[in-house]
Amino acid sequence: MKGNETLKPLDLARAVVEALEEKKAENIVLMDLQEHSIVADYFVICTGASDRQLNALAEAVTDALRKKHRLKSPRVEGHAAGGWLLIDYRTVIVHVFSAEQRKRYQLEDLWRETKTLLRIQ
Repeated sequence: MKGNETLKPLDLARAVVEALEEKKAENIVLMDLQEHSIVADYFVICTGASDRQLNALAEAVTDALRKKHRLKSPRVEGHAAGGWLLIDYRTVIVHVFSAEQRKRYQLEDLWRETKTLLRIQ
């Protein structure tokens, strides 16, 4: 990832949440993993209603962070058709799920000992 390296992880996570809200993501959750993981500081998890919306949500996040904060080249894994896209900004990992896959993987339950900082229905 290149760009604004001075952006604090929590500010990055909030920018992700804002981009997801603007594109009408459902059930957005921001989790603080700092005391529980070396993988990332924060998870942002959301649900999209269709494959098309999953792609739009992922694109909205990457576009917003590129335009507002000059962040480029996040690692994106998964496929909308598979119901799960992961966007890796190192300190913040974004999980964009279909409702079915979110229920299947239950990341909130897996990481239940972490702090939930924000939940937007």
